[in-house]
Amino acid sequence: MRLISWNVNGLRACLKKGFGDFFRAAAADVFCLQETKLQPEQITEAAAAEWPGYTGFWHSARKKGYSGTAALTKTLPLAVAYDIGREEHQGEGRVITLEFADFFLVNVYTPNAQRELARLPYRLEWDDAFRAYLSGLDGRKPVVVCGDMNVAHQEIDLRHPKANRRNAGFTDEERGKFTELLAAGFIDTFRYLYPERRDAYTWWSYMRNARENNSGWRIDYFLVSRRLAPAVRESAIYAAAPGSDHCPVGLELEI
Repeated sequence: MRLISWNVNGLRACLKKGFGDFFRAAAADVFCLQETKLQPEQITEAAAAEWPGYTGFWHSARKKGYSGTAALTKTLPLAVAYDIGREEHQGEGRVITLEFADFFLVNVYTPNAQRELARLPYRLEWDDAFRAYLSGLDGRKPVVVCGDMNVAHQEIDLRHPKANRRNAGFTDEERGKFTELLAAGFIDTFRYLYPERRDAYTWWSYMRNARENNSGWRIDYFLVSRRLAPAVRESAIYAAAPGSDHCPVGLELEI
């Protein structure tokens, strides 16, 4: 089974920058999107023609042009759920959960701590609530988590760790919460397969030719329940894919 996740940083813009070419070439069973920045009614017939044979599930933020997630799937799920069951974490369209026969697939766009860490306290509350949500699902059947998790876990996961030590996405607090999530029974599939691979990033700033210089961060992930580790065949980063300041990431499972 092939899964793809991509923070498209505005789906309408990404559709004009090569989204369809990558989508068709990837031929994923499920394609998860983050930061769609649209309402479902804003998907035109022309855009929907980009994914024939797929059923789309959309979760939009109340604020137009902000956040949002989507999942395009060839196989209809047994059930679909939105958000994580906590009222204080609703309204931003951040989580879609698809239940399949053998696992849950959770597509997430994690809140950013923002400049000067203005939203760090909320972010840490989110991390705790999201971990509890995943643990609850994991008690029922294995879980696959994908999306922009807005944290570079280890120094190897960004080009300039020392310079970014207290910046959003690389604070000790956020990294610690990610460690707690893994300790709760999940594995980072990319590091599981490639523990020492360097210069493997999924997001680059639009400033200072960061992408051309590969001065990036790895903040987009596929995690799986630890008992799914033997099923992981590949965890890929498609760094050459255009269309967003993030690139797609992929997971191949023998399941």
